[in-house]
Amino acid sequence: MSEAGVVTRRIRAGKLELALHTLREGSGRALLWLHGLGERSPDALPELASGWPGPVYALDFTGHGDSEVPAGGGYSAELLMGDVDAALHTLGEATLLGRGLGAYAALLIAGGRPTRVRGAILCDGHGITGGGPEPGGSMPIGLLSGEGTAPDPFALVELSRDPRPPDYATTFVRQANELSGLSRPITVCCRERPEWLRAVEGEPGVERAEPEEALAYYAGL
Repeated sequence: MSEAGVVTRRIRAGKLELALHTLREGSGRALLWLHGLGERSPDALPELASGWPGPVYALDFTGHGDSEVPAGGGYSAELLMGDVDAALHTLGEATLLGRGLGAYAALLIAGGRPTRVRGAILCDGHGITGGGPEPGGSMPIGLLSGEGTAPDPFALVELSRDPRPPDYATTFVRQANELSGLSRPITVCCRERPEWLRAVEGEPGVERAEPEEALAYYAGL
């Protein structure tokens, strides 16, 4: 338990343990908070999430916060998608609020686990742009020394250069549309517009709103 009274449990994603924090107990559908690149889960319930009627959780991604750090990097958006999948296995259904890199992970898992994700809210934050639509150059790994500490320098480099083709992102929107049963599975609250997000906004089932409006909408489902 942290000084702020947040309860933390350990969950497993592959060979690593992740930190899943309970920001507020409650009954009903959970809200899962996903942080940005290089960040960690909030130490207390964010004001933005205070009106959510159910329990509120936050996940530290691999290599971030109190989660374990892998040896030698190997980060990708799909790895973080697996992190969220592990949290959903523990929580069951949840609405996701992702910031920056967490927004992209929320989009992917909304399509990958459409019956468990009851709405994904995409917000601005660190890592929202990624590495652009195509793979970039490589960086010699000898320049990095993570030493097992979070945030892992490998994560900062690899996830900030992770390619995000627009047509790949829209595939996950379409899967969410077809399989979630929601008329609006994705809500975009971002002001920044990387190429992948502009493509997502053009898809059916995607709406724009302020974060408070999006939370109220999904709370009412």
